[in-house]
Formats: sequence, C-alpha cells, structure tokens
Amino acid sequence: MIPIIRKQNMPAGAIFSLLLALTIQQTFTTDVSPTVVAPETSSPPVSPATPGPPERGSYNVTNATDTCLLARMGLQLNISFISSSHGKTVQEVLNLHPNLIKFSGSCTPDFATLKLTEDKITLTFSFSLNSTSNKYHLSGLELSAALPDMAEPLVVSNTSLNYMVGTLGHSYMCQKEKILNVTQDFSLNTFQLQVQPFGVNGDFGTAEECELDEDDMLIPIIVGAALAVLVLIVILAYLIGRNRSHAGYQTI
Repeated sequence: MIPIIRKQNMPAGAIFSLLLALTIQQTFTTDVSPTVVAPETSSPPVSPATPGPPERGSYNVTNATDTCLLARMGLQLNISFISSSHGKTVQEVLNLHPNLIKFSGSCTPDFATLKLTEDKITLTFSFSLNSTSNKYHLSGLELSAALPDMAEPLVVSNTSLNYMVGTLGHSYMCQKEKILNVTQDFSLNTFQLQVQPFGVNGDFGTAEECELDEDDMLIPIIVGAALAVLVLIVILAYLIGRNRSHAGYQTI
C-alpha cells in the first residue's frame, strides 16, 4: 500500500527520497521473467543431390553399310571443376539422357570410336583390338564439357586405359554399376552395359560377363552348395544313429 504524501507537511527533499525508495522496492519485489537467449544455429551446407541411375541408351556405329560397333548402357559423369559463382572446386554428378544424345563414330580393323554428344557435353570412347590375341579393350576416354557454372570449359582425356576387355566376336557385359576412373577430375559410371566394338554380325555376340556380375552369380552357388552339404551331413548322422540303435538290440 502506497502512503498518501501530503506536500504541505513534508519538505521537497524528503518527498524525493521517499519516492526513490518506493520505486526501488517495487523493482525488486516485482516478478520479472528471465530472458532466454536461443543459441545460434547454423544450417549445414547443402550438397547437390546425387541423381538416380541413368536411363539406358542404345548406340551404334556404321562403317559403309555394315554396323561395326554396338553399345547399350546408362552413363553417369562424375566431374570436378572450378565454379564461376563460388570460385572453388566443386564436384558434380550428371546423367546423360539417351533421348538428347547424338551419336557417331568410326571403325577400322583394329580401332573403333563412339562419340556421344548432349548439348555442350561430348564423350568419346576409343576401343583397340589386338589382332594377335583377338582381344579388344576400351583404351581411351575423352570428355569435353562447358557447363554454365564452369569458370572455363573442362577437357580431359586418357588414352592408356584397359577397361571392358572382351574377345573378338563376343560382347562385353556388366549389368552392375561400374566405375571407370579416367583422370583426377573425371570418372565415368556405367550401368547395364553391353558393348561390342569389333566382329559385329547383325546383333551382339555371346556376352562375356564382368567380374561384378560373376561375383553375384557365385554367391547363390556357394550358398546352394553349403545347404547341400548340410543336408548330406544330417542324412549321414541319421543313418549312423539308426545303425547304432539296431546294433544295441540282442536276439533272444
């Protein structure tokens, strides 16, 4: 309860002191909710989402009137470049789209190329054939790309590769995703791949599977063999136990 101050009976200094004391008392007795400062949080940097598996496309190269190279595959580019907007090295994964790709190439008896172009991206495969062993392989890959965020166009190549090794007249197949390391700034991921660069006779020849596909087939075989051995052990144990039980009886 605030007392009634009568101005005519109290000096001005006393009135001021009394008001100051009342103000201080009210300040300390009034409940004041504490101020809670929320901690500062920073959102983690958002990395670009990796696209799903690419669509499989079909490509061919015709030399004169005959088809000399066949390829079916889904392709995914993994590239590093200097970003013009950030000024830093960024890594980007891009799918090639078969419906947007223009393809061409050339063939000789021991060398074949397949060139795929989508907008400002060009990917060139080079295959070599060893006429002595009748074995072919992917010997070179070249990529040129000029994406909008690139500080300068990316041009990389490697002509000393040894991927997709197959036999003349046969196709090379790898259904699983396979990563082909080309340079420090570029690797190529292939999906559902089947290719035949030499000895084409209308369609793909007998497929020679890659190690990844062979491993997938090996696992069920091993599991099946282990189950067969387990069943055999159970049968043998049953027969041995049965023979012992019969041997325990005596004829009266």
